[in-house]
Amino acid sequence: MKAMVLRAFGPPDASGPLVSSDVPRPEVGAGEILIRVSCCGVCHTDLHTVVGELPDVVLPRIPGHEVVGVVDRAGKGAHRFKEGQRVGAAWLHSACGVCRFCLRGEENLCERAQFNGFHVDGGYAEFMKVPEAFAYALPDVFADEDAAPLLCAGIIGYRALRLSQVKPGGTLGLFGFGASAHIAIQVARKWDCRVFIFTRSEEHRALARKLGADWVGGAKDDPPAKVDGAVIFAPVGALYLDALRVLDRGGTAASAGIHMSPIPELDYDRLLYHERTIRSVANATRRDGEELLGIAAQIPVRTTTQSFPLEKANEVLALLKAGRINGAAVLRVRS
Repeated sequence: MKAMVLRAFGPPDASGPLVSSDVPRPEVGAGEILIRVSCCGVCHTDLHTVVGELPDVVLPRIPGHEVVGVVDRAGKGAHRFKEGQRVGAAWLHSACGVCRFCLRGEENLCERAQFNGFHVDGGYAEFMKVPEAFAYALPDVFADEDAAPLLCAGIIGYRALRLSQVKPGGTLGLFGFGASAHIAIQVARKWDCRVFIFTRSEEHRALARKLGADWVGGAKDDPPAKVDGAVIFAPVGALYLDALRVLDRGGTAASAGIHMSPIPELDYDRLLYHERTIRSVANATRRDGEELLGIAAQIPVRTTTQSFPLEKANEVLALLKAGRINGAAVLRVRS
C-alpha cells in the first residue's frame, strides 16, 4: 500500500520528513478491523510527532489519527462492524482495561495506552488496522472529509470544554482558533455560552465571528467580561498567564495540547489566587468520542476544511506550523 512514512525527525517542507513509500498492507489479528482509508485529518499532534517534540516515538512510523474509511476485513472474533461499513479511528488505539485508571473510566490516563500514529501506524496510508472496540460508527450527516476533524480536534476540544468547568449559559474564553477551537465554539454555542476568542490571525478571527463568537481579540486584549472557563489550544505556555488574567474567581483554565512550550513565572497573588485552577487535558476516552459525535450530529457541527492529496502531507504540516490553515486540514487518501 501507499503510505507517508516518518523515517527521521525534521521540520516539514516540500521534501520531508515524511517519505512516500510502498509498504506492506497490515494484517489484522483477533478483534481487529482493517480500515480502507478514505481520508485522514491533520492534527497538531502529527506536527509535534514529525519534528521530534514527543518522546517514545519509534521509527519508522506512519502518522495520522483522524481517520475515516470503511471496513475492508475483520479479524477473528471481530463482529461489531460489517464489511463496507463506514468507521472512524481516533487518537486512542487501545487501553489495558484492568488498571486503576481504566477501572474508574479514565482510560485516557492508562499507563499502557497506545495511540494511533504514535505507538502504532496511523492513517496517512491506504489501509490501517485498529481494535474494533476502539473504532467509531460515524453519523450519516457528515461527509468523510467533514467527519475527520471530529475524531481528534472535536473529541479533545469537547473534553477540554468539560474540564474547563464552563456551565451552560456561562462565559468561555478560547485561546487559539484552529481545528479544535472551531468545533468547540459550536458546542459551546449549543450550550448557550457567551464565547470570547483570542487569536492573532485575521482569517481565524473572521471564521470565529462567522461561527458565533461574541467577541474576538488578541491574547493581550481585554474582553468585555471575565470568563468562567478558558481553553488553551495553542501550544504556547505563556497563554496560561493570559488566560488567568481574564479568568474569573473560581474559574478553570485548561490546556488541550499534548505538548506546550514552558510556562513563564506565575504571579500567584495576582493570577492564581481566589481558587483559580490550571489543568492539562490528556488524551480522551471512548465515551468522550461517542458523546461528541452524538452532539455534533445533533447541532449539527459544520467543520471548515481544506483538502489536500496524501502526498502533500509535508507541505500541509508546514502550513499548519505557520498558522496558515483556516479550520482543519484533511488529506485525501482515496477519492
